Amino acid sequence: MDVAPDIDSLAGESVAVIGGGFGGLSTACYLADAGADVTLLEKNEQLGGRASRLEAEGFRFDMGPSWYLMPDVFERFFGHFDRAPSDYYTLSRLDPHYRVFWKDGDSVDVLPDLEANKELFESYEPGAAEALERYLEKSERNYEVGMEHFVYEDRPNLRDYVDLDVLRHSWGLSLLGTMQGHVENYFEHPKLQQLMQYTLVFLGGSPTNTPALYNLMSHVDFNMGVYYPDGGLGAVVDGVVDLGAELGVEYVTDAEVTAIEGRRGGFALDAANGERHLADMVVSDADYAHTEQALLPPEKRQYTEAYWESRTYAPSAFLIYLGVEGDLPELAHHTLVLPTEWQSHFDTIFEDPGWPEDPAYYLCVPSETDETVAPEGHSNLFALVPIAPGLDDTPEMRERFRDLVLDDIAENAGTDLRDRIVFEETFCVSDFADRYNSYQGSALGLAHTLRQTALLRPPHHSEAVDGLYFTGSTTTPGIGVPMCLISGQLTAERVSETH
Repeated sequence: MDVAPDIDSLAGESVAVIGGGFGGLSTACYLADAGADVTLLEKNEQLGGRASRLEAEGFRFDMGPSWYLMPDVFERFFGHFDRAPSDYYTLSRLDPHYRVFWKDGDSVDVLPDLEANKELFESYEPGAAEALERYLEKSERNYEVGMEHFVYEDRPNLRDYVDLDVLRHSWGLSLLGTMQGHVENYFEHPKLQQLMQYTLVFLGGSPTNTPALYNLMSHVDFNMGVYYPDGGLGAVVDGVVDLGAELGVEYVTDAEVTAIEGRRGGFALDAANGERHLADMVVSDADYAHTEQALLPPEKRQYTEAYWESRTYAPSAFLIYLGVEGDLPELAHHTLVLPTEWQSHFDTIFEDPGWPEDPAYYLCVPSETDETVAPEGHSNLFALVPIAPGLDDTPEMRERFRDLVLDDIAENAGTDLRDRIVFEETFCVSDFADRYNSYQGSALGLAHTLRQTALLRPPHHSEAVDGLYFTGSTTTPGIGVPMCLISGQLTAERVSETH
């Protein structure tokens, strides 16, 4: 059951929001709706954070997020303001949801038809159709209970978990163990295990370090559907920005904040352009580590540099944005290319960081669905390879890895792009660090490991600076566009509780 956020009136309060990613945009909407005077300061030339857009030579690319999952979260977000997503953008349900190529020559399509997917699973393993049904029943329960009582309801302290209500709701949830162990209880075939675990890429983890609770993502995938917002994820950014403007949010781009001074009732934010912005309260959607280590003096930081160095970070990414001549019939809108044994790729991210020699990767071809993202007679494609954060991505390494990826696509996805490319740009570790101030150049932030979930993630409010708050993927509930929208609600609630 949807419950409206408990946000008291903030009339007369001024709030500066640092960063225009989905967490900052969402927080700004909730605070403005509660009556606050909200100004959002964005470092870059456009809003959206990691959901930036690249436009060149008639091509338009979503630079970051490209999957529209968990439509209920978007409906609930806009619904709080008596709007609907359809007031701002339209959705197309994808068929297939996605295509998978394995590097042994095998391929499958996952469809918006559960019975067809059950037949697919049964073809790999006797009894797998029934196992899929049981797995999704468990996943659905985890989703419904987990979202309502552990995602939308922030529990920042241990005492918040030690009560009968929490115990009642958590009974039977997959709170212990890893995704690898959980999936092995249902499926033996490694390819079926991979199909149930590929969504971990969106959580920034691996099968062996992500809590089993995140099997709830299979309910999102198989039962709720995969959609495309016409115009791309950038259209969703525009929708949230427009909503904020209607609520009174003021947006300032090209306004990189370089220092946070003061406390509740008397903050001053210095910007790189020489301007100074005053506010009663501050919410940072900038990278959490960057905010503390670069914008605050040592005595006002909650965490040391050693703390941030000790964390487990989600992967960075090697991205190639390509404009190519002709169609790409071998590829679906979303395509995954996977080694039949993928643990070595995860090892190069989390255990022994390096550039993978046999990478798992994702291909997005939005021009399969949306003709506006490429000139006539051309296709829009980007390839994303998860890699370890902190790697040295020299021009020579980028060139070598670019050739490796294009060769791999030709060999394993049946699509030779090399003589058809008319536009090309790469984005990698150093770009994430430079453009988004991302710690170690992570593409996503803190991974969802057993030790970095729920109350073990950094809090929404600073314990060192009265009136300073945080939102976005490093806080709860975590990584992904839907989670960042929810983080905005949770941050606004915390502001309301403590102002």
